[in-house]
Amino acid sequence: MTLARRFGPLAVLLAWTALALGCKSTSTPAATAPADATHAGPKPIRIAMIAKSSTNPIFLSARRGAETAARDLTAKTGVPIEIVWLTPPAEDGQIQAQRIAQAVNEGASAILVSCSDAGKLTGAIDDAVARGVPVMTFDSDAPASKRFSYYGVDDRRLGEQVMAELAKLLNGRGKVAILAGNQNAPNLRRRVDGIKAEAAKYRGIQIVGTFYHAETPQDAAAEVIRVNNAYPGIHGWAMAGGWALYTKTLLTDLDPKKVKIVAVDALPPELPYVEKGLAPVLLAQASYLWGNVGVTKIVDKLFYKQDVPPVVSMDPVRVTIDSLGPWARQLRQWGFPDVPEEYLNLNPGQK
Repeated sequence: MTLARRFGPLAVLLAWTALALGCKSTSTPAATAPADATHAGPKPIRIAMIAKSSTNPIFLSARRGAETAARDLTAKTGVPIEIVWLTPPAEDGQIQAQRIAQAVNEGASAILVSCSDAGKLTGAIDDAVARGVPVMTFDSDAPASKRFSYYGVDDRRLGEQVMAELAKLLNGRGKVAILAGNQNAPNLRRRVDGIKAEAAKYRGIQIVGTFYHAETPQDAAAEVIRVNNAYPGIHGWAMAGGWALYTKTLLTDLDPKKVKIVAVDALPPELPYVEKGLAPVLLAQASYLWGNVGVTKIVDKLFYKQDVPPVVSMDPVRVTIDSLGPWARQLRQWGFPDVPEEYLNLNPGQK
């Protein structure tokens, strides 16, 4: 094992200094390490990860990415890197704020958080930073806080893309409903703003309303059915997230000849909606990379002492029937066990 890996960069510097001084005078003994230094390993890096909900598959994939990065970087740096999962079971900005304080009190080296409510988390983030714990956000930012970096998509632009894709499918005409998830989530509000701004460019598009709900598959699907019954003749759904497509409910309750959906995300449960033509376009966030890149950037900052940009951009991936195979294979490569087998063999030769 090299000196650098065993004692860290500072110990290497001290050793070289001692060696240089020893070469100048034979009467001065070379400096030696403290007696207990041989038993001290590198200080672990403990990263508290606080996503929005531990029941949402998209955040479980982010966790998987974070844990993979931690294993890889532990092997690369020689420093034990641990992911401490502190995500609440359901979305709650106040609980997230408490978990941030908990992470600081329990000695976390850094915090990686997706903000359910930026207003409730900004103070907690700032307090953590003031106490010497750097914070990075992913997926949903708290831009007014003292976090050092945010990793994710441009949410307003993503909303614009959702509506632009839907308008193409509807030939620029029809009644459209917006499924918007948690009303307090800043990233979702920006997506909704983008959807509305893009819709305003089409005279034939009518937005019947924006509909919020608890971010569970059952609640989201129930809201879609409720709205469809309350507003007959809806032609399209612009979904700021894919919650309603995590169940098979809408595959039987909606007619793809009458209704089209464009949604953010493309996790395994959503792929049948692409195949059946009900959601011909999904704009996927590479959720696995939220954790993988997030942890990598934190290690860049803490271990390598590198500057990390305040915003690290992610581009969405357009998933259609023509790219369903390559996307399914990518999900399987990222460790998703529930990718339907029939999709893995689609579009052979494409990457």
